[in-house]
Amino acid sequence: MTVKRPAPGDLEPIETASRDEITALQIQRLRATLQRAYDNVPHYRKAFDAKGVHPDDLKSLGDLSKFPFTVKSDLRDNYPFGMFAVPREKIARIHASSGTTGKPTVVGYTLKDIDTWADLVARSIRAAGGRPGDMVHVSYGYGLFTGGLGAHYGAERAGCTVIPMSGGQTEKQVQLIQDFRPDIIMVTPSYMQVIIEQFERQGLDAKDSSLKVGIFGAEPWTEAMRRDIEAKAGIDAVDIYGLSEVMGPGVASECVESKDGPVIWEDHFYPEIIDPESGELKADGEEGELVFTSLSKEAMPIVRYRTRDLTRLLAPTSRSFRRMGKIVGRSDDMMIIRGVNVFPTQVEEIVLAHSALTGLYQVRVSREGLLDQVEVHCELTPHEAAAADRSAISDWVQHRVKTLIGISARVVVHGPDEMERTQTGKARRVIDTRPR
Repeated sequence: MTVKRPAPGDLEPIETASRDEITALQIQRLRATLQRAYDNVPHYRKAFDAKGVHPDDLKSLGDLSKFPFTVKSDLRDNYPFGMFAVPREKIARIHASSGTTGKPTVVGYTLKDIDTWADLVARSIRAAGGRPGDMVHVSYGYGLFTGGLGAHYGAERAGCTVIPMSGGQTEKQVQLIQDFRPDIIMVTPSYMQVIIEQFERQGLDAKDSSLKVGIFGAEPWTEAMRRDIEAKAGIDAVDIYGLSEVMGPGVASECVESKDGPVIWEDHFYPEIIDPESGELKADGEEGELVFTSLSKEAMPIVRYRTRDLTRLLAPTSRSFRRMGKIVGRSDDMMIIRGVNVFPTQVEEIVLAHSALTGLYQVRVSREGLLDQVEVHCELTPHEAAAADRSAISDWVQHRVKTLIGISARVVVHGPDEMERTQTGKARRVIDTRPR
């Protein structure tokens, strides 16, 4: 922690409610959600009937496990509007995910949904230390992606002044940060690293900027990346979590005074952790796949949506709601390399641990004959490039990948600025060309 911010005040009553009060509200809203889905979404009526369950079967929170999961392919199979629970003319806005294969997943919002979303992002900004009058520089992408508009409406709802910069134009990002002097930046952590580099290229020190808080989300990031960004930018780096299928950013967010994992806004989203293989529930504190059921969405209620994000549910600290641990990876992003389960974030932590390397990296996996081949690409910082021994750095990374992850890899150390930069948000961390 580099910059102290005041502990959040003026909390909503539900943020300090008792567990019994939260549970009672969740059961009430769960029943309404299940009924809305069953009555208005043919997919859910068919899925509930096939499983032999009815909304009336929910008597306690534990009964939710009787209901079927929703997966991304369900949304694609009902493309574009088959998952909506209200007539199309009641839909005020449509967003869609940037899926890499197949059709995008489409989500819809009523005016009330947009209002709720703005409230929850505003709550998240307050948890991060933001206050009315603060200036917020939004570098999430605008458009069908939920990040930009979600952050924008939430910042306005929080009483902040919004700079709708969107992604890209990195030189201009730095110029506007210097000229407008925002207090908060909302952006992906990987693009924040690119912005910090641009400060250095212009002969500026990011620590001298006006920024005090960075609210980072839309991709997994590690504690090592948090430390790296905080040290280089002189800010508090706070994690915000969301996904378009559930709402967008603001499903959960860290509190700046504790920074111990995003607090799930459990009055609007009910979380479960399951075994990704069996689908069986796991206890709080155990690692597994995160599942969400919406509690207040009108246009598109979602029941037991499998996020594929791997994490744990943790006890409350700064708020009365449970927290989620750092996302350690995604069950569908996990690479199996020579029988070893490998997540990109494991490589990230190793690369960030070397002072001569930037946080940029890419894992390239191929197959030669019957054997998987792995290359880890990383990049020298401008300050270290001249004196750096690339061979020694390559050996160091290679040794740690073998020791800590358990696989052999060829390591390529590039010079400064030789690796591809993200200009629009999420970094491309893995290129896997193995035949499926």
